[in-house]
Amino acid sequence: MAKAACSLAPAETQTRVFPAGTIKRIHVNMHIIRSNIKTGDVDPVTTVQWRGKSYRFATVEITGPSTVIYSPNKPLGCGARVWVETTTEVVGRA
Repeated sequence: MAKAACSLAPAETQTRVFPAGTIKRIHVNMHIIRSNIKTGDVDPVTTVQWRGKSYRFATVEITGPSTVIYSPNKPLGCGARVWVETTTEVVGRA
C-alpha cells in the first residue's frame, strides 16, 4: 500500500506547540478515518502542516483566530480540499 503524502509526527512527540507568526494548515485525513473504520485502528487523523512538514495528532488546539478554506480546484499537496488556516499558536497532542 502506498504511503500518504502527509507523514506521521515523530513517535517521541506527544505534545507539540507550533508558535504564532507563521502559517499553519490543519486538516482531517479522510483516508485514515476510512482505514481506522475498516481495520479497527485508532491512528491520528488530524494533520498540521507547518514549514514544509506534516505532523499528525489526535487533538489540535488553535489558540486564536483561524479561517476555514474550501478549495476544490486547488487542493493541498496531500489532497486536502478543506482545511483550517491560522497564524496563531497551535498545540497538537498525540
